[in-house]
Amino acid sequence: MRDINQFSVTQAVKDSFKTVPGSRFEQLLHGMIQHLHDFTREHNVTHQEWMATLNFLYDCGQISTPERHEFILLSDVLGWSALVDMINTKGGATEGSNLGPFYLDDAPAQPLGTDLAHDRDGVSVLVHGRVTDSLRNPLPGAIVDTWQADGAGTYPIQEQAKGQDKYDLRGKFTCDDQARYYYTTVLPKPYTVPYDGPVGDLLRAGNRHAWRTAHLHYIVRAPGMTSITTEIFFDNTDYIDNDAVFGVRRSLIVKPKPAKDIEALGFALERKPDAVIEFDFVLAPEG
Repeated sequence: MRDINQFSVTQAVKDSFKTVPGSRFEQLLHGMIQHLHDFTREHNVTHQEWMATLNFLYDCGQISTPERHEFILLSDVLGWSALVDMINTKGGATEGSNLGPFYLDDAPAQPLGTDLAHDRDGVSVLVHGRVTDSLRNPLPGAIVDTWQADGAGTYPIQEQAKGQDKYDLRGKFTCDDQARYYYTTVLPKPYTVPYDGPVGDLLRAGNRHAWRTAHLHYIVRAPGMTSITTEIFFDNTDYIDNDAVFGVRRSLIVKPKPAKDIEALGFALERKPDAVIEFDFVLAPEG
């Protein structure tokens, strides 16, 4: 490497990794190295800019915890999460949308009809629908994993210091023999993404707002099917057209309706809702 220069260094770095030729790992690693080096050459990155970038990434790691993933937030505001979701949405399946930084895999299982709101202020809403495959065959036993902000736009996980239970407004529901899920909760409000860390600094430097439009989060799973991570949004709400993390898809927007004739649905509910949202999830087969 005695004669290495700013152009030959890229191939030298690739060659230094003894990867399996033609493997996916080699493809991704070599592609990342190539794009990183090309970007650096194209923009003549200075030492100060290089160090500022490394310090920014270091700060993202420092503020991250098991309950706040700053790198996911960074991916979200850069639109990388949205792009990965779009690329990986399978034909016929519900479109994917952002996981976000506040998902907890160990949220408790909840019986159908549970009220997740626990007397929180806001509009009480019944959320219900079915889970099917892409041919609209029902998938009884599918798991609908949900989490959300409250009627003030705050996740309970953000207020544990104030006595909030981090598992509030979360639950995993098992669909019944008709592949139905149903529960009541409080209609969430828009909120800002966490703005007190390096990602917040990035948004301020770029003169961008940090507001997310109101939404409900979901991961939906069923045996033999490709799971989906997605969100449900509400028509005519603030920031629906300029969501800070580019999560909105037309197919994921619903319009809450007044709660009437809900007895005809045959659901046993803990709480009588003020409004109703119906949304069916569609899963594609694995492979």
